[in-house]
This record gives sequence, C-alpha cells and structure tokens, in this order.
Amino acid sequence: MASAVERTDDLVREYLVYRGFTGTLKHLDSEIKADKEKGFRVDKIIDQLQLLIQSYDLTGLKEYWTYLDRRLFSRLEDVYRPTVNKLRTSLYRFYIIHTVQMKNPEKTQEFFLKQVLELQAQPEWRDWFALPFIPAPEQNPSFSPYFSRQWADTFLVSLHNFLSVLFQSSPQPVLLSFDSEVQRITSVQEESEQLRQQLFALHGESRLKKDEEMVHHKLPPYPDKSLINQPSAKDLKMPTVSTATVDLATGHSRQRRYHDHEKERKELLSKLPPQSSEKKNDSDPDTQTEALPDQTDSTNQTRVCDVGGASVEQPFIKLSQEEYIEHHSSIMHCRVDCSGRRVASLDVDGVVKVWAFNPIMQTKATIMSKSPLLSLEWAAKPNRLLLLGSGVGTVKLYDTDAKKSLYEMTIDDIHPRILSLACSPSGTSFVCSAAAPAAQSGVVMEGEARVSAPVSGQLLLWDTKTVKQQLQFALEPGPVAINCTAFNHNGNLLVTGAADGMIRLFDMQRYESALSWKAHDGEVYSVEFSYDENTVFSIGEDGKFVQWNIHRCGVKQSEYSLSQDAVGPFVLSGYSGYKQVQVPRGRLFAFDSEGQHVLTCSSNGGNIYRLNKADAGLESVLSLGGHKAPVVTVDWCSAMDCGTCLTASMDGKIKLSTLLAQKP
Repeated sequence: MASAVERTDDLVREYLVYRGFTGTLKHLDSEIKADKEKGFRVDKIIDQLQLLIQSYDLTGLKEYWTYLDRRLFSRLEDVYRPTVNKLRTSLYRFYIIHTVQMKNPEKTQEFFLKQVLELQAQPEWRDWFALPFIPAPEQNPSFSPYFSRQWADTFLVSLHNFLSVLFQSSPQPVLLSFDSEVQRITSVQEESEQLRQQLFALHGESRLKKDEEMVHHKLPPYPDKSLINQPSAKDLKMPTVSTATVDLATGHSRQRRYHDHEKERKELLSKLPPQSSEKKNDSDPDTQTEALPDQTDSTNQTRVCDVGGASVEQPFIKLSQEEYIEHHSSIMHCRVDCSGRRVASLDVDGVVKVWAFNPIMQTKATIMSKSPLLSLEWAAKPNRLLLLGSGVGTVKLYDTDAKKSLYEMTIDDIHPRILSLACSPSGTSFVCSAAAPAAQSGVVMEGEARVSAPVSGQLLLWDTKTVKQQLQFALEPGPVAINCTAFNHNGNLLVTGAADGMIRLFDMQRYESALSWKAHDGEVYSVEFSYDENTVFSIGEDGKFVQWNIHRCGVKQSEYSLSQDAVGPFVLSGYSGYKQVQVPRGRLFAFDSEGQHVLTCSSNGGNIYRLNKADAGLESVLSLGGHKAPVVTVDWCSAMDCGTCLTASMDGKIKLSTLLAQKP
C-alpha cells in the first residue's frame, strides 16, 4: 500500500509541474513531509470540517459534505442512509451552536435564511427555527444538551469512527490502482498478440493444406466403369496408380500434420469469443459466392470469389458476430465514433441508443426526444458529443457521458427536416442540411405513392463553440434538399449528394462551391471520399455505384451496377401481403482502413467487395450474413489488424462482425 501511495504522489507531482501549479506543489510537499501514515487520514477530514465551521464558511461546509456524499456515502447500501442523514443534521447543529457561542447572531440568521427551503419540511428541524429569537438558548431545555462539551465530543468521535470504517471497507482510489491497471493491460495486450500470431500461423498451415488438396483435385479422373472390361482399361488406370503410389509415400506425415493442425485450431478457437449460430449459414458456398445480380454491362460483371479455395484468397477472416437487439423498429442511422469504442444508432421511432461493444456489449445511454429525430453524427472533438437532427428544425448537442443535452439550436422553420449532419475533423464547426417538409416519413406502406425528396432545401455551416450559424452555402442551380454530406481528412473539402442527382464539392477555406456535376438519374443517396481523396464514390437512386475524379469535373473513373438490395428503397414483407418500404437515410457503403474494400448492404447482411479498375468490376470476397431482414445502413471501423463491421436492418437488429485482415 505504501509503495502505491508513494508512486501516486510522484505522478501527482509530475502533473502539477506540467500544469505549472507551483503553489499547489509546495503545499503538497509540505503536507507529504508531515504525513507519517502513508494511507487514509480521517483526522484531516475532521480538521477540515472544523476549520470551515470556525471560519463561518457555510457554503464551503455544504460543498465539502456534498463531495463526501457523492464520492463515499453514495456507495453505501440504503440501510446506512439514515445514519448519513443524522450525521449531516448534527454537523449543521454543530455549526449553529458555534455561531451562538461566538455571539455572532448574523451568521445564525444567515444559516436559517439559506437553509429554510431544505430544512423546513424535516421534523427534526421544526423547533430549531425559534433558536435565533430565544435570549439564552443554552439555558433552554430543548437546546441546552447541544451546548455541552460532551455532545460535541460525542458527535466528532462518532463521525470519525464512521469515516474510518467507511474508508477501510471502500475500494482504494482509482489513482492508487494505476500500477495494477498498467500491468493488467500489458498482460492482456501480450496475450492478444500471442493469439494473433497463433492465428496467422494456423492460417498459413491451412493455406498449405488447401494447396495440397488442390493438387489432388487436379489429378486425372477415374476411368468410366464401362471401360474396365475392355483391353485398354489397364492403360487408362496407369496415371491413377502412379499418383496413389506418391500419396502412400507422403500420406502418413500429411495426416499427422493435419491432426496436429486441427488440435491447435480447436485450442485457439476456444479462446476466441463465441460466434453466433447464424455463422453456420455464412459458410454456405452459395452465400459466400453471391454476386451482384443486376449487372448489365459485360465489362462490369462481378467476379465471384471461390470460397472452396480455387480462385481467390480471402483478405478477411470473420472472427465473431454479435447482435444488438435494444431497438424495436427499423434502423435509420448507425455510426461508430472516432475512437472506435462506441456506437450511436437511431431507429424510425426516433429512439437513439449509445452503446459500447468492448469488452462486452452494453447500452450506455438512451435518448428519447419529443420531436422526431431524422439524423445523427458524432462530434470529432470531443468524441463524447453527439449531434442529433430533428424533423422540427432543431439540432441538439448531446453529451453521452453526462447523459444530458448541452444545447438545442433552432436551424430553420421553413426547412425543418434535418436530413444530414457532418462535423469537421477539427470539431469547431458542423454542416447541417435542412429540407422542406415532406408528405411522408422515411417508412411507407405498400400501396402508398412514394413521394420524391423535397426540392427546396439549404446547406448551413454552424460554429460548435459559439452555437451560432456562420453562413449559408449557395446551391446552384437552385435550393435543393441535400441528402448526404462528408468531409475529407483535414476538413478543407466537403462533398454533398442531393435530391436532384447532383454532387457538389465545396472549398471550406473559401466557403464556396468548387465543382458540381450531374451524377445520377434520381437522388444521390450516399457519398464518400476515397482513401487517397483524389476521387469520391456515390450511390444513387438509379442503382449505380460510381467513382468520380474530382480533378476532372464529372468524369467517371469507374461505374458498377448494384441491386436494389444494396441501394433501396428497402422492402420488408409481412403477413397478409403487408409490406414496409424504407427510403435510404444512413450510410449505404463504407471502406476499410486502406480503401481497398467496400462494405455494402444486402437482403440478409452485408457484402464486402474488393475494388478493382472499371474493366475488372467488383470482386466479392466475403458475405457477412446473419440478418433476417434487409440491411439499410452500414459502417466499418478499422483498428490495427482487426476491423468492426456494423450492419443494421429493418427489424431493428444490428450485427457487429469482427474481422481479421490477412496481410499478404
């Protein structure tokens, strides 16, 4: 214990020197020199309380007791709450008796004036409000016991004993557990690295085994049974006999190595998180090799990845798949924060869930708004803040740690639907897309006419610190609803996709449009910068996934056709012909950390494709699967070799798939 205290003292000194708190550092050193116990000092707490009473610092006394209540007493069971309340009552009475004994009636009256609202409803204080008006309260039978030295000593001893027992039974402060936490984290990291190395080693052996099996499968076929009785049958069997001879020579060693590999694989997988039972369906070759069905251009036909091992090696291994089930309606948005530790998801009922998935899946906050919510975005700095756009022209800045709303900004009454939010990487500002009212929500029933996105809209820039609008962007050729927005890595460029099918690129240093071009027939649903930021990708209502060169306005670098499962509108069939249709609102595609693979929506999960040149098309490498309803939005967060893919569907389920990238 003493070593931990001394280590923590050194850390506090280092912090004070870093901050320049020289006065505090001098006081700390002087008090540490006088401290002999190197542990809890209850007597110092009692001395501080008495000092506040002697200096008539009623505000400081209340704040100090409130701090003790919040840090210590709140951890106790409810059965000890009456004891804490009695000690607080005695402390206040001790303060009043001191003001009377020191003949300071102003402080006595001040106490009752400040505490009247808190104490007037408590029976034990009913008679004490008459004390300032009694000429000699120390002689009054009701108050004389409190003026005795015996009562004061009894109270101080009781408080001292209570705090001593509380300190001994309470867990040590967080700072004192610093060393143990560092050791624990180091051991976990070492174990994780060992498991990762074992996994790569086992995968290498598995690849070798697949290569050997491929050689075996390439052997000439066995002769037809009808040829066995013919004279040439012996000649036809010769290649098979020679091959079998080679197999017999190496069969025993290969079989032994295979059994050793299987044993190590089972030991490793027993340490990994358990996978969902739905993963069994993902290993189905039909699912793994699913291609995009609506390809029309022969040059853009999707190349299928042969999971059997014959054609293309998979770049990812799906380690596990977990399910988040706290939503009860279709998901609209699902985003991972910048740290990759928390997720914010929004459903069509306007309920926002903030949840973590490491080390366990756990809901951190639930946000329910009176007004309908249509969009969300994580703030860049600090990443605990969440921007929430409503359908009544407001944007709310929500603190997910404190679980409270910090600001609510009124954007525009004429354009109340906040369709998209994007926070600059610096965190100092955010872009807000506001659109005119629509005749319908994002979800409609079958038989209802689908109304296109509103024509009128505006794009605004807001300052996060001052909470004021900075400017309104000019949208040429006219005001239009912006469906999607995205910044580049440093915030100097902003790309937008609109309901008129136009992509607009804005220079955020001059706050003006740099480029704009007609990108899709119909609305632009989703747009993102490429990894090198020389191009942008977009998905539109016309079912096309296009890569655009931003240095040559409107020039396509590649174009792929996608099915309705990846683009929308998304359809969920129900009983008796009931169908639910949802217009895309969230992100429809997301890239891995190196920008070489893209994750898209599908009818039962997410599909990962390798991005090739236009003449090669998209190459399917992995189907995540696991969903029973259409996936409507995706996100991909990458950290080191492991990546986290999010797929959110119309039945309110969100699948979190953990991938391991296989390095070449």
